[in-house]
Amino acid sequence: MSNLLIIDDDTASCRTLQLHFRSQGFDVQLAYNIDDGLESARKTKPDLIILDIHMPGRTGLEGLPEFKELLPDIPIIMITAFHDMNSTIKAMQLGASDYIHKPINIDELDNAIASSLMRSSLEDTDMELEDAGLLPDTMVGSSHEMKEIYKTIGMVAQKPVTVLITGESGTGKELVARAIHKASQSASGSFIAINCAALVESLLESDLFGHEKGAFTGATNRQAGKFAMADNGTIFLDEIGELSPTVQSKLLRVLQEKEFIPVGGSQIQKTNARVIAATNADLQESVKNGLFREDLFYRLQVVTIHMPALRERMDDLPTLVQALLARINKEMHNTVTRISFDVIESFYKYSWPGNIRELENVLMKAVALCHGETITLDLLPTNIKDAEQPESKPCNSTLNLSLQDVEKEHIAATLESTNWHRGKACEILGISRPRLRRLIRQYELTSPTDKDEESEMEN
Repeated sequence: MSNLLIIDDDTASCRTLQLHFRSQGFDVQLAYNIDDGLESARKTKPDLIILDIHMPGRTGLEGLPEFKELLPDIPIIMITAFHDMNSTIKAMQLGASDYIHKPINIDELDNAIASSLMRSSLEDTDMELEDAGLLPDTMVGSSHEMKEIYKTIGMVAQKPVTVLITGESGTGKELVARAIHKASQSASGSFIAINCAALVESLLESDLFGHEKGAFTGATNRQAGKFAMADNGTIFLDEIGELSPTVQSKLLRVLQEKEFIPVGGSQIQKTNARVIAATNADLQESVKNGLFREDLFYRLQVVTIHMPALRERMDDLPTLVQALLARINKEMHNTVTRISFDVIESFYKYSWPGNIRELENVLMKAVALCHGETITLDLLPTNIKDAEQPESKPCNSTLNLSLQDVEKEHIAATLESTNWHRGKACEILGISRPRLRRLIRQYELTSPTDKDEESEMEN
């Protein structure tokens, strides 16, 4: 029988989880703060700890290192009602085995516990995560897909493995590469990005590996390549599927032997540069068609991170619009702080084939042409204004929306779609019931039942 320790200041949540896990045969201990949790852990030596992040006094993140020092081999699952990318990644880097958001999906928590206990029982398997520091706020989104990406970044950043980032153009693959670099041991080194599709073969080979004087026409001086410049740093190879067979062969040698020879040279040079690659192509299909080396493909995809298309993470759209507008306003010294509802409605209708890059360009053009503080429908490209209606859309409104109004409309639409079932709404929005209640009060949202009661009182 496994022994679980649950540490959370929410006593009702603790008792509910205790009843659930006891019914499954677990021995469950409860604590309501870090100090009591540490004392209980010393006495009971639990097989797994469930630790809340936000608690009065010391937070779960502050206590996590102490639990890992006390019980280094025990899996710890973090839980929180807040959707914070930095906390997610920090928790994974400090040694958490998983990260679950409130309101807790009990099936998700059951699976996380089963997976964590299984991993900890395997002998000769190193599952420890190293502290790689905090990740800057370069990525935006709290959808399930993005949370999983944050967790993966936290787990692999300090491990010296190659990473292949897949996804459509404009999804933010370079942002993932930069995030890994910033959270790695090579953060003090250079981050050098190369678009492999932007240069012809001869120039790309020279750009990557350097060349000796006289190696080819125009090579009047010896020049160091990007692998030499990125030594002890990170080199990001975008559009890796465009490499020629010759360059593929040389790159394979770099990954296998950590060495290369400049164009026209004979001396072997060493490099400690970490390689992160990205592609919007299907490399497996390229391998089948003989266009990409199979051995190089497997060397590159030690860890694969897939960036979802914008249409696959539309829950992040309001947050992305807010973040992009803030940056564009700063760059253009502008004060466009509102967007009309029909613009938001058009955004939800559109499929965004160019993804976040296209969204940024649309907003940038709109801000540049905007005469006031509100982006209106006439500032959008025709293809977005004329987009067909999807299966679901935001609720109807004729008001112009500030960025806070976007959140209000999103919450109102979610409550309406669930018939004001607050539990279901919390699951969709990814927030706790207390936070939903505060937002309902803040935005003065009223359910149909409340309206009916008010009407009866008036009559």
